[in-house]
Amino acid sequence: MEKIKGLIDAPFTPFYPNGEVNLEPIAAYAAMLKKNGLKGVFINGSSGEGYMLTDEERKRLAEEWIKYADADFKVIVHVGSCCVKASRELARHAAEIGAWGIGAMAPPFPKIGRVEELVKYIEEIASGAPQLPFYYYHIPAFNGAFLPMVQLLKAVDGRVPNFAGIKYTFESIYEYNQCRLYGNGKFDMLHGQDETILPSLAMGGAQGGIGGTTNYNGRELTAIIDCWERGDLEGAREHQNFSQEVINVICHYRGNIVGGKRIMKLIGLDLGRNRTPFQNLTDEEEAAMQQELEAIGFFDRCNKL
Repeated sequence: MEKIKGLIDAPFTPFYPNGEVNLEPIAAYAAMLKKNGLKGVFINGSSGEGYMLTDEERKRLAEEWIKYADADFKVIVHVGSCCVKASRELARHAAEIGAWGIGAMAPPFPKIGRVEELVKYIEEIASGAPQLPFYYYHIPAFNGAFLPMVQLLKAVDGRVPNFAGIKYTFESIYEYNQCRLYGNGKFDMLHGQDETILPSLAMGGAQGGIGGTTNYNGRELTAIIDCWERGDLEGAREHQNFSQEVINVICHYRGNIVGGKRIMKLIGLDLGRNRTPFQNLTDEEEAAMQQELEAIGFFDRCNKL
C-alpha cells in the first residue's frame, strides 16, 4: 500500500449559529490548507467532533470534502462509531464517493480493554470498504484504550488485508518507533502529535502525519520537516519549539478542539462554535487568547487564507 508523505490536516466541522452543519466554508477551507502545504484531510475525527454528528451529517461532510480531493490532496474519512454497523455503512459510503482511505479510533463506549476486542472491531469496520486502506487511530486519552500497539500490529498482520497502519497520537515516542520498525517497516505509522515531530524525524519516522494544530499552524509544522530534509537542524528546532509555544497557548483555552477552532475565526475563517457539551470560549477568553498569540508572534507565522 502507498505510504502517506507529508502532513494531513484534521479539520474542524463548521457549524451555523443554530448548531447545524455548515458546508459553505469548506471550499475556502480546503484552498487554505492546500496553500499552506497540507496534503489532505482526515475528516470527522476528534477535531471534527465526529462522535457528535449524526451519520447523515458525516456523510454530507464527506461528500463535500471529496469535491476538493486531487492527486496531491487526500481525503480520509474517520468512520468510527459506538455502533459497528453504522461504522461499516460509513466505510461503504466513503468508498462509494471516492475517499482515499478510512480510519477509526476505538469507541468511547463500551471501553475496549483487550487487543483481540480491538482487532475484531477493526476487522468488521475495515471489511465495509475492503478496497480502501484502513488506519487505526490510536488516541487512548479519548477512549481509554491504552493497549500495546506493537501487539495490535502483530494481531492484524495477515488478518485484516486492508490494514494500512496507525495514526499514532500518544506520548510514547519509543512505542511509536517500535511500531514503525515492525516487520521491516511494513505498516504506515502516521505521526499524530504535533509537539513531537522533530524527535520522531530523528528516529526515521514522521514521514507522514495527521495533526490538529495544522489547521492554523501548518506552515510551521511543515517547516519542521522541510528544514530536517535540508539538514537545517537549528531551523527545525526553532519551528518545533515555536509550535510547542502555540500548543502551550491553546492548552490555556480548553485545547485544540475548542481553543483551536476559535483560532480559525481569528485568522479569518469562522467555523462557528462547538457542539454541546463542549464549553465554548467566552468573548473575554477569546480576547485573552488572541493577546497570548500576539505575544509570541503567531499571526505573522500562522496559516494564511
